[in-house]
Amino acid sequence: MLRLVFPPDPRVLRSPVAPACLVQRVSEKTAECGAAWTSPGGPQGMAHIHDSDGSSSSSPQTPKSTAKWASSLENLLEDPEGVKRFREFLKKEFSEENVLFWLACEDFKKTQDKKQMQEKAKEIYMTFLSSKASSQVNVEGQSRLNEKILEEPHPLMFQKLQDQIFNLMKYDSYSRFLKSDLFLKHKRTEEEDEESPDAQTAAKRASRIYNT
Repeated sequence: MLRLVFPPDPRVLRSPVAPACLVQRVSEKTAECGAAWTSPGGPQGMAHIHDSDGSSSSSPQTPKSTAKWASSLENLLEDPEGVKRFREFLKKEFSEENVLFWLACEDFKKTQDKKQMQEKAKEIYMTFLSSKASSQVNVEGQSRLNEKILEEPHPLMFQKLQDQIFNLMKYDSYSRFLKSDLFLKHKRTEEEDEESPDAQTAAKRASRIYNT
């Protein structure tokens, strides 16, 4: 049987490059988010990560990230840029300690070394839960908490309190965030970038490549 052999289309050979780059950027952003939750510096370390001028603010955004943020608070907290914007909003509402506490608890649950667990548990307690805490969060049963809980730390020791703060954010500040000027401005900027001539040209070029 006669087989026809056609020379490879150079456009097809080049086409996998873009997806590979996108995958790399997504992986980098996921790693950044993981670093924000596993920073050995606790809440202060995480504050440094998100407040810095690192790649979380300068790297290209995934398409329609605001749509992801608006889909659920869980999705927002998985995106380092989303966390940064949410923190900016909470600062204006004087309740940034809520998301910092939630992030610190996520970091704590991933800690396996017993000594580190004790240190982080003490830091969380002194920063967010004690009567003299510098960034005290408002949770039920807080008055009954004392330093005795730090003697035998375990990964889920703050879980109930973390859930309370999560629900507080979900049904209160998160709803206002989605209606805030900060979020809506970011959304408009995102839409304008998508409608720009350069973006349209790139989209058409990609469409021709993949449809060839």
